[in-house]
Amino acid sequence: MMEKIFIHRILTLFPNAIARKLLLMLIFILIFWVIYLASKDHTKLLFSLENHITLNQGNIFKKSSHSEAPLCPAVSPKETELRIKDIMEKLDQQIPPRPFTHVNTTTSATHSTATILNPQDMYCRGDQLDILLEVRDHLGRRKQYGGDFLRARMSSPALMAGASGKVTDFNNGTYLVSFTLFWEGQVSLSLLLIHPSEGVSALWRARNQGCDKIIFIGLFANRTSNVFTECGLTLNTNAELCQYMDDRDHEAFYCVRPQHMPCEALTHMTTRTRNISYLSKEEWSLFHRSNVGVEMMKNFTPVEVVPRHKSENIKKNCQIGMKTPFPSGYTLKKMWITAFCKQIKFNETKNINDCLERKLIYLMGDSTLRQWIYYLQKAVKTLKYFDHHGAGIFKTHVLLDVERHILIQWKKHGHPFVTKKLFSLKDENYIPREIDRVAGDKNTAIVITLGQHFRPFPINIFIRRAINIQKAIERLFLRSPETKVILKTENTREIHQNAEMFSDFHGYIQNLIIRDVFVDLNVGIIDAWDMTIAYCTNNAHPLDYVIQNQIGMFLNYIC
Repeated sequence: MMEKIFIHRILTLFPNAIARKLLLMLIFILIFWVIYLASKDHTKLLFSLENHITLNQGNIFKKSSHSEAPLCPAVSPKETELRIKDIMEKLDQQIPPRPFTHVNTTTSATHSTATILNPQDMYCRGDQLDILLEVRDHLGRRKQYGGDFLRARMSSPALMAGASGKVTDFNNGTYLVSFTLFWEGQVSLSLLLIHPSEGVSALWRARNQGCDKIIFIGLFANRTSNVFTECGLTLNTNAELCQYMDDRDHEAFYCVRPQHMPCEALTHMTTRTRNISYLSKEEWSLFHRSNVGVEMMKNFTPVEVVPRHKSENIKKNCQIGMKTPFPSGYTLKKMWITAFCKQIKFNETKNINDCLERKLIYLMGDSTLRQWIYYLQKAVKTLKYFDHHGAGIFKTHVLLDVERHILIQWKKHGHPFVTKKLFSLKDENYIPREIDRVAGDKNTAIVITLGQHFRPFPINIFIRRAINIQKAIERLFLRSPETKVILKTENTREIHQNAEMFSDFHGYIQNLIIRDVFVDLNVGIIDAWDMTIAYCTNNAHPLDYVIQNQIGMFLNYIC
């Protein structure tokens, strides 16, 4: 009754019929909306509004309201968590626990036997040569399971030629090692036992036990005073913490808050190795220098490869989206030659300039991509270095050619970044956020690499970052499908360094993850892992001729 009287009084204020109809429609819409909201859980509305706000915040400093950070970085949305769990489960199946009691029960390079299948006096270029490897322990007993981390390579030193071999694990103590004979001449074969399966199992367990093998030290600056405090991906302490959180991607970093300083005063960072290990003393014996990278084919004589008489198939030009096999190519006279596409050679400054003209190129990652900036500056004299200010080698690097409208920029990736050098955080961002800032067009290219700095940390941290980058690339392709994205896999490095933190086994697993996460994206792949095995560099920072050939593959993808 009251509602009718209220409506009648309102209508008397509006004698015009059209105005009355419009008013009635607005009243009914308002009543319907109130009823709809009342029937829903209002917390969902608030949550959706909160999410909408945080999507536009970028990197925001937040002081943690808790005295202690969680043992693992903050929980991400359910979809991402399920993907991380799925990848972790697949890896756990691939790297099952292996019992270890004594070095004598582990794989022995000396006692294992390698046999060429269907041997020939002479092979033709392009043939495949297969070797059956049967592994035994130091007591000569056949092993019943696989999981050894092996590295196969063929080479002709006189030709400065090399290529990776492919290893297939039958998980019963036998392996098939396959070599594609890419060039003619005398070819030597090599198969290194990097780690026995028991060592692989120990590394996998130790890696995923904690984030505390590396100490992060943050510099807080406030007027004339500077204070260093401990930071990290996780911190177990009762001290008051600063929490630096990317709310959308759930990437978290923490620092102990200095007294009388705001969290925003954090300006620089450095790292140190903590004297901590999750390997036992017995397990460490597997990683002594003499037990890492042991040759398993010492007595093999080189094979003779002759030219093939029949013509070879003409390959398509290299382009974005092509699937890269393994091995993806080989090196001959220090030049990288792809096995899956036809390359254009960029040997002269004019050719490179013609390719780069009007290009915006964003290099995002670690120092192995910063090497590209150094090489291009030396090789292309028209590219001038722009002082982006900042200090040290980890600041943003920019090359410019104003006349040709070329810009090439390198920025380091966000936490974790491991170095003893002090580096600034004020120009730092996670790669997904950097990708979000790129408008993109047909003349824009992005190159991404990450991995080396993630090796000392649990693998779920790397998986989360890879997934977040994949999502950022999908967003980029929605607004600009013509933008070119190239992934450079991480390369091999010194094999005798601290294996628990920096073994190439960790890099190998991360490369598998990259290929899994990005399998459905229209991106180019520069297989730096394959290339550095072929070149046998064994250096975290490969030599210039390796960098030159990586850049050559990049130019083939964008021109």
